[in-house]
Amino acid sequence: MKTKMRLPALVNTAIVFLMTTANAFAASTSKIFVSKLGILLFLGFCALVLVVQLIPALITLYGMLKGIGKEQEKSPSRVKSH
Repeated sequence: MKTKMRLPALVNTAIVFLMTTANAFAASTSKIFVSKLGILLFLGFCALVLVVQLIPALITLYGMLKGIGKEQEKSPSRVKSH
């Protein structure tokens, strides 16, 4: 019976606490900065960095897959023991 009464009391306490907190002093948004070119240049640079990092990763992946293929060709599928 006590657990049923604790939950509404806890919810009410949380609501009262959230209502009494002070407002946050956010930055003023009266100035509007338009920098579409700067944002596009930044995003383009980020994309360029990702593409440049993908090239060595793909080359390494190709080499690993090629090495696995050669390793399977060298090893015999079954070893006959007498």
